[in-house]
Amino acid sequence: MALTSRERVLAAIHHEEPDRVPIVLGASNATTMKMAPYRRLKGLLGIQADDRYLYDWPELGSAALDDATLSRLRSDVRGVHDRFPAVIYERNQNRSPGSMSIDDWGIGRIEIQPGVWFPGVHPLENVTNPAALQHYPWPDMDDPTRVSHVRQQAERLAMKNQYAIFAAPWLLFPLERAMDLQGMENFLQNIALHHDFAQELLQKIASLCKTLMGNFLNQLGENVDIIKIGDDLGMQDRLLISPRMYRDLIKPIHADYIAFIKAHTKAKVFFHTDGDVFDLLDDFVEIGIDILNPIQTSAGKMADLSALKSRYGKNLCFCGAIDTQSILSRGTPAQVRQEVRRVIEQLSPGGGYLLAAVHTITADVPAENILAMVDAALEFGRYP
Repeated sequence: MALTSRERVLAAIHHEEPDRVPIVLGASNATTMKMAPYRRLKGLLGIQADDRYLYDWPELGSAALDDATLSRLRSDVRGVHDRFPAVIYERNQNRSPGSMSIDDWGIGRIEIQPGVWFPGVHPLENVTNPAALQHYPWPDMDDPTRVSHVRQQAERLAMKNQYAIFAAPWLLFPLERAMDLQGMENFLQNIALHHDFAQELLQKIASLCKTLMGNFLNQLGENVDIIKIGDDLGMQDRLLISPRMYRDLIKPIHADYIAFIKAHTKAKVFFHTDGDVFDLLDDFVEIGIDILNPIQTSAGKMADLSALKSRYGKNLCFCGAIDTQSILSRGTPAQVRQEVRRVIEQLSPGGGYLLAAVHTITADVPAENILAMVDAALEFGRYP
C-alpha cells in the first residue's frame, strides 16, 4: 500500500519501514542544488519555471526548486524558510554593481566569479576583547519581516497533508556564525588563545539564534515535522576541533539549543554537519539529535556505513550519503545507480534512512545523474 510522502517520512524518522526510502531534495540549502544544475535539469525535463533562489538570496547561489521539478524528483518534503529582514533585501538590491553583499550580521560576501560569492568581510576579525561585543550592531531577531509569512506557508502545507514539512531557518549555527564574523582561522585561534572571548561570542550568537528560532517555531505551531540546525564540525579526514574542545565549548551550546527547540515543538531535530564527525556521534545522541546529515561518505570514518548503521541506527536517522564529490559530479548514470543501491542496502533496513545527496548538489553535477539518483532510489528503495 502506497503511503503519502508525509506518512513515508514520518515512518522513516520513527525508525519504521515505510513503502520506500523517502527522498529529501529541495527543502534546505543542504538538500537542494546550485542554480547551474537546476537550469540544466529544467532544460532536460522541458520544465518552464523561473529561476528563484533559496531565501531570495542570490549570493547563496542555491536554487529554490519549482513544484514541477520537485514532483519529478519525487521529493517527499517541502521546505518552510525564514527571510532576512526587509531592510537587508532593500539595501542589497540597491547596492552598486560589483559591490559587496552585506547580510544582517554585517558579514560581507564578494563575487569572485559570475554567480559565485565568497565571504570577504569578517566584521569582528581583529576583536578579542569581550567588552567590544557589547557595542556591536547585532541583528534584530525580532524583526517581524523575518517570519511574517511562515504561519501561512506552514498551514497551507499542513492542510494538504501530502508532504512532510521541513523547516529550515537560515543558518542558525553558532559556531559557523562565529567563524564568519571573525574568519575561520582567527576564531579557531581565539578558542585556544582567548577562550573567554570565544565563549562569550558563542553565547551571544546562541542567544540570538534561540530568539529567532523561538519566533520561527511560534509561527509554525504544530505544523512542522523536521527542524534543521547544525554546525560544520568535520573536515575530510578529521574533526575541525578536538573532541575535548567540542565537549568543553560547543557541545553545551548545542545541547541547550536542542533542549530549547524540543521544549517548543515535537518536530525531529535535523543536524547538518559536514566531514568526518564519527568521533562525535555518541555526543550527538546524548544531546538529542534525531536526524544526522549529510553523511559525507568521502570523509574518513563516515565512509563505513555498516558501522554507522549497526552502532547508531537505533538512535540516529541518517539523511544523505549519496556522494557529491565524485559519484554525482564525475560518475556515469550507471555508477550513480550502483552507489544508490549500495547506500540503500546498508542504511535503509529497519527504516531510519532518508535519501539525499551529500550537501548541495554542486554546479558540476550533470542533470542526468540527478535523475539517475532519484530513479535508482525508486527502484532499489522499496521495502518488502
